[in-house]
Amino acid sequence: MMSATSPLALTHFVTLADSFDKNKVTPGVLGFIVFAVIGGAVWLLMKSMNKHMKKVDFVEQPEEGEAGTRASAASTAAEPKTG
Repeated sequence: MMSATSPLALTHFVTLADSFDKNKVTPGVLGFIVFAVIGGAVWLLMKSMNKHMKKVDFVEQPEEGEAGTRASAASTAAEPKTG
């Protein structure tokens, strides 16, 4: 159902739409707010990621079964063959 004010409201929007210069349309305040919120969210995520990455220990401890095989393979590969 349409009320009596609906056509009147639509005519106001049509006249506002005609007054815009289509070559100078900018994002405006809403675009800035959205961009600022996204930037703040990225900053907070990077801050949190750095905090979590500082907790990570990157030194890998070899397992007991692999320690002997890696050491012997490294020593044989390092020795030059003469002959």
